[in-house]
Amino acid sequence: MSIASLSLPSLGHCCQNSPPISLKSSFLSKPTTTQFSFAFKTTQKRSFFHVVSMSMEAGVGVMGTKLGMMSYFETDGTVVPVTVVGFREGNIVTQVKTSATDGYDAVQVGYRRVRDKKLTKPELGHLEKGGVIPMRHLQEFRLQSVEAFEVGQKLAVEEIFKEGDLVDVSGTTIGKGFQGGIKRHNFKRGQMTHGSKSHRALGSIGAGTTPGRVYKGKKMPGRMGGSKRKIRKLKIVKLDNELRVVMIKGAVPEADLAGRFRG
Repeated sequence: MSIASLSLPSLGHCCQNSPPISLKSSFLSKPTTTQFSFAFKTTQKRSFFHVVSMSMEAGVGVMGTKLGMMSYFETDGTVVPVTVVGFREGNIVTQVKTSATDGYDAVQVGYRRVRDKKLTKPELGHLEKGGVIPMRHLQEFRLQSVEAFEVGQKLAVEEIFKEGDLVDVSGTTIGKGFQGGIKRHNFKRGQMTHGSKSHRALGSIGAGTTPGRVYKGKKMPGRMGGSKRKIRKLKIVKLDNELRVVMIKGAVPEADLAGRFRG
């Protein structure tokens, strides 16, 4: 199945074992005056030109599953490459941490409901303490104030974000396995002709007697990908409440599930 032939209804079936990606409103985006109806009593208005030094001012975020990429046509005919992010059952507040009890203010959010046997007893006990259903993924969002949150509260995506907002998306990049210096660090190769016997090898990696070792941090072959990355200031192009998906302009860190299940 090619990516071009994907439709939004079919994208929801290819997110079984994928790790989630985290969406958080960008602290450089234009402030909104929308009132959150589920728990937020008031919204703090920020100046568009205010320089924010800590990401805690960005507010709470949610977790979702990358479903694939597609082309989105705007009203004027412009084609925009978008990443489709779906939301399974979850994004429920599982714990509220305060400065008095934990030394800092944060909200722990759970995502993706699973069966009890999929979790360990400590994990089940932690969730049962707050009366929350078993959740696969837990993530904290540090905030300036947690007074508007309570355990068991459901975070609605359509109430936190709106079309045109800028978001920070963090996720795990595609694991590419063990790779050489050319692919991993963009090294240049040697000559392929004229008697050269050094084609894709690194060459010299250090001096001789002094220092007599290889410096730490030397760019060498090794495992590539599979690390957490964050892409900042991506624009939300479309919010579809019926399909429960968000279309984000550009690419986000995570494996392409459509490519995995390609026949």
